Amino acid sequence: MDEDLGDSRLDRGDEEFAADIAGDTDALLEILPHFYRGEVSQANSAQDRIDRTTNWAITLLAALLSLVFSAPAMPAYLLLIAVGALAAFLSYEVRRYRFYDMYRSRVRIVQENVFANALSPEGAEHSRWREELGRDLRYPTFKVSLLEALSRRLRRIYGLLFVVVGVAWVAKVTLFTPERQWTEAAELPGVPGVVVAAALGVVYLAIVALAVWPIDRQAKGEIYGERLGEWKED
Repeated sequence: MDEDLGDSRLDRGDEEFAADIAGDTDALLEILPHFYRGEVSQANSAQDRIDRTTNWAITLLAALLSLVFSAPAMPAYLLLIAVGALAAFLSYEVRRYRFYDMYRSRVRIVQENVFANALSPEGAEHSRWREELGRDLRYPTFKVSLLEALSRRLRRIYGLLFVVVGVAWVAKVTLFTPERQWTEAAELPGVPGVVVAAALGVVYLAIVALAVWPIDRQAKGEIYGERLGEWKED
């Protein structure tokens, strides 16, 4: 039994067979497209998960808005549930965005240093791109910080959703409950309406601060401005 296991064990040369490809340009170019397609697939899958999270957030928000404004007796605090739900969806999406950026960064480093140089041989963008990519495959790391990912998702999607909830809450406690003072319409059981409004204001100030706070970009950029079709001109 032990002898059979010993015979089937790979020797060191078999385990390191891929190292020979590093010095063989033809062999490297043969496996690189497979790696590239795999990373593109991973990035597309991560993007799909982000889109589904956003869709669920919008669907839930639309349902709560329909419920709150379906009758005057519906309490305004249901919109506070929407704020909490959006925060939860945002936390999921931030994590998924960081995974997406990791795969996208690998795709972009191949595009910048292999495909771009093959089409226009001006030199690689990163002199040690192969070492950097190999190190990242051995020890995967996020390329964008949690704070930047949070700020970007707020600016792109969730900031507008929070604005919709905020405007809807203000409208509910004022325009849609004219028979009561807004402080009465805004209150929670045991919590005065003024306190609720103040707490909500603090939350929105934090959202604005996170969205507009100046952060050095770490996410791997793909678009560097608009050229309006100049690249197609003769």
